[in-house]
Amino acid sequence: MRRRPITPSQIGEPARLRPFILHEKSPHGLVVAAANQAALASGIHPGLRFTDARATLPDIAAEEVDREGDRKSLAALAAWMVRFSPLVALEGEDGLILEITGCDHLFGGESKMADALSVRLARTGYGHRIGIAGTLGGAWALAHAAAEEGQPALLSSGAEREGLAPLPTSALRISGTAITLLRRFGLTRIGQLYDIDRKALTRRFNSRQAADAVTLRLDQALGLRSEPFMPFRPPPDHFARLACPEPLTDAAGIDAGLIKLTEELCSDLSADGLGAQTFLFQAFRSDGEMSSIRVNAARPVRSVEHILRLFGEKICQIDPGFGIDLLLLEASRTGPMTAGSRPLSGDLSGTDLDEEALSALADRINARIGEGTVTITLPEARHPVLMAEKTVPFAGQGMEGALPPDNLPGLRPARLFAQPERVEVIAEVPDGPPLRFVWRRKVRRVVRADGPERIAPEWWAYLPAQAGTASALPRTRDYYRVEDEDGRRYWVYRNGLYGDGRGETPDWFVQGLFA
Repeated sequence: MRRRPITPSQIGEPARLRPFILHEKSPHGLVVAAANQAALASGIHPGLRFTDARATLPDIAAEEVDREGDRKSLAALAAWMVRFSPLVALEGEDGLILEITGCDHLFGGESKMADALSVRLARTGYGHRIGIAGTLGGAWALAHAAAEEGQPALLSSGAEREGLAPLPTSALRISGTAITLLRRFGLTRIGQLYDIDRKALTRRFNSRQAADAVTLRLDQALGLRSEPFMPFRPPPDHFARLACPEPLTDAAGIDAGLIKLTEELCSDLSADGLGAQTFLFQAFRSDGEMSSIRVNAARPVRSVEHILRLFGEKICQIDPGFGIDLLLLEASRTGPMTAGSRPLSGDLSGTDLDEEALSALADRINARIGEGTVTITLPEARHPVLMAEKTVPFAGQGMEGALPPDNLPGLRPARLFAQPERVEVIAEVPDGPPLRFVWRRKVRRVVRADGPERIAPEWWAYLPAQAGTASALPRTRDYYRVEDEDGRRYWVYRNGLYGDGRGETPDWFVQGLFA
């Protein structure tokens, strides 16, 4: 599908009456990339040299094709097509494929659905041809060889053999070389290929691969072989849609529609025992534009009040424009939810922390300020003490994950300094804790000590060229828990070992304080 280009000189004149082409560079110079119906009727076609097109029609309007812009426009059109089907795939540079199984009844059948789609595309300025069949290849053939703009071509499922027989072989999505060879043999219609022996067909081609490509496309169009369907985005796990008899033009109508959709969606999730973490609300306007907002939850939820509260922070982003005629709410990242009653208080639950309420609070903060605003610090198995934790976005994980590892009971202080503070050791025992040290201008005499806990550097975290040089690595540390004569306890370490070949006297530091 392609939106009809209109130049300033064509304003007020139907675009289809003026020949128009798009050109692009090729190894042979400028060539025609696309042409409208008026240009095609004059003998101009894609692949023709631009100079020849000018010679045929000197006054033809032309612009350079924008392939990247076309790809973005096609992706945007595919996103808009979800109003007709949640399963949409990109096909080539100018085509879309919709899986409408189970969706056509919403429009009164395939024929009425095709008419509604055609009207919408025409209203937004897209030239189009629509084909509907029971197979992907059959629908492609109808769209390219049977349908006309405003006149969709339909074929009942199972009737592909009879319906595709009169169409040209070019409708089979085969290469131009294969089409030329088939024409040389007098095979111009799809139906002529039905009764030809496959081995005989292979002998007529230069290679078995080319013959197999023809038979593959034929079998796919007839439904004899399956064909993969790859939607351009994952389909939602659950969705609810609301068609508006009268276009919505104010915020009150949008709010009422969102409430109705949320209630319906949560009812479906509850019936399956599921909750969802991502909700996408889409508003399709009558002028062909679309607005959407997305909210996320830390844990699977299906509470109508909570979901509406999350959308309430962003609902003002929906622009009704000249009116909204369809609302769609999708739920993805679904997961099971445990059914049951909540405890009356923290005393009855055995904890003062309500994790469900905490997740709901995090959801509201993220919805108001931005995704990833709420974070949690978790322990991480790292040798360096100050690197033994990591900060990650809060995703509803239990707070038990934020507790220190159980394999180090009592070995870590309650207060850990961001930067260790140097101490001056007065009485030092080799390979043992200090007997006296000065910290913050006060002499402290050690009466009890425990250790050492030796923590070596992570040599694998350094470049291979540096790993072979001992001086490039941090020094090994020996940590001690010491207590002074006033009952204060410290976590101190010696940075380096005596006789480790580093040529420097080890220094002492205070890393933290015990409660």
